[in-house]
Amino acid sequence: MARIVGVDIPNNKRGEVALTYIYGIGRSSARKILDEAGVDKDLKVQEWDDSMFQSIRTVIGSNMTVEGELRSETQMNIKRLMDIGCYRGIRHRIGLPVRGQSTKNNARTRKGKRKTVANKKKATK
Repeated sequence: MARIVGVDIPNNKRGEVALTYIYGIGRSSARKILDEAGVDKDLKVQEWDDSMFQSIRTVIGSNMTVEGELRSETQMNIKRLMDIGCYRGIRHRIGLPVRGQSTKNNARTRKGKRKTVANKKKATK
């Protein structure tokens, strides 16, 4: 397996798909990286040579924020929203959907497992 930016990318996949194993790189950015590095996107990773690896590493290192740096930046953005107490920050804090989704019936991914609330007992005469 080849390592780029601290991530093992699979040898048996095309370059375009293999680069998506890196956090922060999707299909379109992978295509742009390979074009900029001058590597054919249809070549499998096992067919790359050292110069191709080096050019891809330099393109990713110079132009993109990926992996740990991107994760920490995302966490800092969420923490900032929570600290200033804006609507989105409050939704993050209490674990509800942030982007306006309905919570009456769905939103189980954010709210977690159902907590059943028992009915009130009727007073006996």
